[in-house]
Amino acid sequence: MEAAVIDAGSQLLKAGTAVPDQSPPMIIPSQMIRVVEDGTSGDNNESVFEDVTVDPVVRGHIRNWDAMEDLLQYVLYDGLDWEEGNEGQILFTEPLCTPKAVREQLVQLMFETFNVSGFYASEQAVLSLYAVGRISGCTVDIGHGKIDIAPVLEGAVQHIASRRYEIGGVDLTKLLAQELGKSNPLVNLNASDVEMLKVKYSCCAEDELAYEKTQRSSDEEEHTLPDGQVIRIGREKYTVGEALFQPSILGIEAHGIVEQLARSISIVSSENHRQLLENTVLCGGITSMPGFEDRFQKEASLCSSAIRPSLVKPPEYMPDKLTEYSAWVGGAILAKVVFPQNQHVTKGDYDETGPSIVHRKCF
Repeated sequence: MEAAVIDAGSQLLKAGTAVPDQSPPMIIPSQMIRVVEDGTSGDNNESVFEDVTVDPVVRGHIRNWDAMEDLLQYVLYDGLDWEEGNEGQILFTEPLCTPKAVREQLVQLMFETFNVSGFYASEQAVLSLYAVGRISGCTVDIGHGKIDIAPVLEGAVQHIASRRYEIGGVDLTKLLAQELGKSNPLVNLNASDVEMLKVKYSCCAEDELAYEKTQRSSDEEEHTLPDGQVIRIGREKYTVGEALFQPSILGIEAHGIVEQLARSISIVSSENHRQLLENTVLCGGITSMPGFEDRFQKEASLCSSAIRPSLVKPPEYMPDKLTEYSAWVGGAILAKVVFPQNQHVTKGDYDETGPSIVHRKCF
């Protein structure tokens, strides 16, 4: 049985067996709906139930372990056809700065609840580089709930130089909702409407001057929402991308992502700067918006670093939209190495040492 690879994000969970040159066969929302009794009685004294949304993963890290267990139960046994009593090996991707306690609780869950035969975990930054055929470089990962900037040398994240920001796609969705609310005050928008509009219409201006021009004058498009309401969108579609280069739009006093990348790498030994900057990898679905790569490259030509960041293109044989699930693909590549070569945490390792074994064998 091939090892399972799990990449659990704040918005989407990607899962599948370790086949490196394909997209993950299972991509589902991480958010769950639980039906709970609300404590009141309806007609005939029957209990009244309501739907409650539950987020197992928040800002990239597991926060609700009961919900995560339920989600993995569905993914592994229903989605990937595992059989109870014949569980296989599993590899998890890890976001930057995962707390030790979270790593230990995950390996404990896997061995004590799911009875896996082997476990491994690796950081998403490393895996995203593996997906494009690199072991050194720098990843800029714009997720649903966070932005991670991580220099990687010879397969090891340089944590002293890495940066994590508690903003991401969810904050950009809220920003777009605010902007659309100002220009379409009579339209009632829900979160799923705004998320759909963000994916469909968001784009990046060529530079800051071009963005300012769009805010003064921009062609508008009409979009009919599922409930029949009609919304007009024009200048707002540029705001989502611009906020990544001008965080002040989000009310955050910070440098844009390209300058943050240059400052992060400046902390690493200067002899490694060229290797890191010239192997920059963008990750996350939002980086595929029209104009984003061109804007990134243009900002890179203006940044404070003497060596300009340049982007690595995925190999042609890799699946389309690799930026959206590069960590999962990298995990599938790594699983083909660590499990056959017995570099993973085995059941015997876990029984002998306990959850802390994850820090010795997964690094």
